[in-house]
Amino acid sequence: MLIRRAIALTQRLERALARRAMRLPAPLINLLAGPPIHMDGAMLDRQTQLALRLRRLTGKRAWHQLGVPAARRAMDWEGGLLAQSSPQHVAVSDETLPGPAGAIRIRRYRPTGLAQSAPTLVFYHGGGFVLGSIESHDLPCRALAAQTPCQVISVDYRLAPEHPFPAGVEDAIHAFRVLAGNAGQWGMDPRKIAVGGDSAGGNLSAVVSLATRHDAVRPGFQLLWYPAVENSGSFPSIRRFGKGFYLELDSMQWCLAHYTDDAQLRHPQVSPLFADLTGAPPAYIQTAGFDPLRDEGEAFAVMLAEAGVPTQCARQPGLIHGFLNMAGHIDAADAAFADAIAALRRHWNVQDDAASVRAPSVIASPTAA
Repeated sequence: MLIRRAIALTQRLERALARRAMRLPAPLINLLAGPPIHMDGAMLDRQTQLALRLRRLTGKRAWHQLGVPAARRAMDWEGGLLAQSSPQHVAVSDETLPGPAGAIRIRRYRPTGLAQSAPTLVFYHGGGFVLGSIESHDLPCRALAAQTPCQVISVDYRLAPEHPFPAGVEDAIHAFRVLAGNAGQWGMDPRKIAVGGDSAGGNLSAVVSLATRHDAVRPGFQLLWYPAVENSGSFPSIRRFGKGFYLELDSMQWCLAHYTDDAQLRHPQVSPLFADLTGAPPAYIQTAGFDPLRDEGEAFAVMLAEAGVPTQCARQPGLIHGFLNMAGHIDAADAAFADAIAALRRHWNVQDDAASVRAPSVIASPTAA
């Protein structure tokens, strides 16, 4: 009991200090963050650089150094460290769906006053197919529901190494089909269903979009944050940003070794970049300038467009992997979050009375190594 109380107190202090640090005056942030970092024509966001420095100073270790149980605990906790504050007008409920190998846990987020048959985003969390959960992405999902507004249903799919590929894929596809096939029961407008997720969750969103493209009720939109869509590691950004920018190359390889084997890395449901993308739903993709997954996400956008899929891709030049969970206290991440919501609202033709947002940037096709 005393140990749990001490851990809870330490976490509260860490959260308070991290959030306060991001609100320091810009000259002080610049001083504490250290010399600016410039790569590929972009400068690392200064608040983000300070956050990375605080991680180093507090002895944070990479996922592969922690081991699976400790890394899962760390991600669940750190997922809310710099995320949005919890809105008061969103009803949250935990429920289950029948799955291919047992119950699949889901969490529903419904803003007050939302229509009974509502636009719905089916969300898949990131975490390298090994980490992450409904808990790690709880605050971003609450904010997505409140600010769009829409219903968000977060899916807790099975994780490796206990459940390697294709278990998580099977859960992701099955959960979508159960929800879409019973749209009325789940308060979903079948004409306005999107899938979305970050990193590994972006991968699963893309896979679900392709697997269900001929279903009677299918996703009409995919919202992908820095998706992991090419797991054979052939793009330059994997090595260029694979150390020192939160997502470590060694951790990525550690996750993949738990998730699948080398022979399957180009399987279209492991790496959807190698899939036939014809007939996929329209996509809005955000990448980060200092992210190992940057190039593959942008290549995926190009390939979707070449397959005739309406696609927009917006690189967030100064940000790092995981910025979806930093949108509450890092200004550039908050602006990116607003842009993603605006893209979803535009697709659903939701009236937007908020301030104007930035147009998605135009990207060139990255070149594989």
